[in-house]
Amino acid sequence: MTRRRSRKGTKRGYRILALVPEGSIPPDTLDDLAEDEIPDWQMEFDVVSSLKRQGHEVECLDVKGELQPIREAIAARKPHVVFNMLEEFHGFVAFDVNLVAFLELLKVPYTGCNPRGLMIARDKALTKKILSYHRIRVPGFAVFPRNSRFRRVKRLNYPLIVKSLIEESSVGLAQASVVNTDAQLEQRVRFVHEQVGSDAIAEEYIEGRELNLGIIGNRRLTTFPVWELNLGNLPEGAPRFATARIKWDPDYREKYDIDSHPAEDLPEGAEERIARMGKRIYRLLGLSGYARLDLRLRDDGAIFVIEANPNPDLGEVEDFSAAAEAGGISYDDLIGRILRLARSYHSAWFQ
Repeated sequence: MTRRRSRKGTKRGYRILALVPEGSIPPDTLDDLAEDEIPDWQMEFDVVSSLKRQGHEVECLDVKGELQPIREAIAARKPHVVFNMLEEFHGFVAFDVNLVAFLELLKVPYTGCNPRGLMIARDKALTKKILSYHRIRVPGFAVFPRNSRFRRVKRLNYPLIVKSLIEESSVGLAQASVVNTDAQLEQRVRFVHEQVGSDAIAEEYIEGRELNLGIIGNRRLTTFPVWELNLGNLPEGAPRFATARIKWDPDYREKYDIDSHPAEDLPEGAEERIARMGKRIYRLLGLSGYARLDLRLRDDGAIFVIEANPNPDLGEVEDFSAAAEAGGISYDDLIGRILRLARSYHSAWFQ
């Protein structure tokens, strides 16, 4: 007779199945890497190392776009928690919702956001519609679907910034994404359709400071200190927003001394207003686990919500973790909290 493996955990810790992108199973150490080399699996290494330091048993599964290996690994390991580090599935960023829904069908606790919150936040236009209905400032916008005739929206004011409707991590964003004429708008919309492969959204470009707010929790929410991306040394006239190059090109960041840090010299009461607004947005969008809100602070003190990002990068040196550290939450404590939130959110499944 086969004994059922306990779902309650042990004093040693939990059994954890970590879902990572294909080819991203991290090694045990970084000893063989050059000092300035940043591997593609850095986040996975940081998270898995933290879990092991906390006494958990961790097995990684690199997900190749098939559900059956995930099901088999869960059946074999009986994990207490699946630590979800996937930002897409089967090559489609929007399919992360389906993967999480699959985990729910299997009734296994998982880290990060629930399917409903992921679906809403993934659609930048739907997010803005919900927030606008609740009188939260968002840029004016219009959606340009693929395979549809281009039509200029007269109610929008130039300059506009054109991006993918669903992609994250600044995919497809460059200085050329800021447009000032109908011809430029049509050209950039076509670029998103053809090169990024998604519908496009054009938003009114808000001149101001680039801020973000980290939030963690399910019902009781904790906000981190407001974080700012410093773009002050970009070339004269360059649009000041987080392009893909700014986010992912270390040489470019070093050349223009681009960094991020706790926001300083905010208008009086702005930090408290942002924290209150962030918690309200988190609940309005039905988010859970952890998320980051991207914001713009205009010179007149007006705060605009650009987008919501559930399950942001958990690398130890990334903004979300750095902001948590600035708020008094160590990296290991952050990962531990995310794990406990997964257990509490899905507690009814293993009682």
